[in-house]
Amino acid sequence: MPALSKRLLVGLLQAGYVNPEVAARHGDYPELFAGFLAAHPVDLVTHDVAADGLPGAVDEVDGWIVSGSASSVYDGDAWIGDLGAFVGDAVDAGVPLVGICFGHQLLAQVLGGRVEKAPIGWGVGVHGYSLVGEPPPFVDGPVPQPLRLVASHQDQVSVLPADARLWLSSGFCPNAGFLVDDRVLTVQAHPEFDAALSRELISVRRDVIGPERCAEAEATLHEEVHSRPVADWIVGFLRP
Repeated sequence: MPALSKRLLVGLLQAGYVNPEVAARHGDYPELFAGFLAAHPVDLVTHDVAADGLPGAVDEVDGWIVSGSASSVYDGDAWIGDLGAFVGDAVDAGVPLVGICFGHQLLAQVLGGRVEKAPIGWGVGVHGYSLVGEPPPFVDGPVPQPLRLVASHQDQVSVLPADARLWLSSGFCPNAGFLVDDRVLTVQAHPEFDAALSRELISVRRDVIGPERCAEAEATLHEEVHSRPVADWIVGFLRP
């Protein structure tokens, strides 16, 4: 592992891309995560795993974040299998991993859980989540009730890995975040997204998501989004 320092070296495993129309105004995953973590002493290095392949070693950073993606973790693309093997090796090596949306689902699948297209349909807009059980050690200070974050997903983790601890849940997405010891932290929602970005994603996906679900989602976009505490928690989890 890298030598301990005041700054945290975090590798972003970019597993997909924000819609180009939306990214032109808001940034793609590297810019979004850089802004999300900007209040913290974090140096972020991005690996576009689908286009450029995987990093050379699992321990070349203090910890990894696996981004969202338009792909499904059960798709047969070779890069998804390669990324799954890489994060599995990182878990075995004790390198902390944070999975966001697709990353949450990939870690669940790699560790023995199950991911499926949710019968309830698309989760979009601002959703409210509850902490399950006692707050994890990295959760410092008061927790918003509910914790409101932007969602953008059609798949869900239907079965958690056997050694996972559920820590976030909602009525729409029961398995909305899990932990495995001090090695894995996942969140189904997108804490790096804000309501303005969500509004534009809903607009460009209206035909795919459906007008009724889009209208329901747009009605939530006035609600406060609690990205900042989640950024604090993620950095607290990743810090060695």
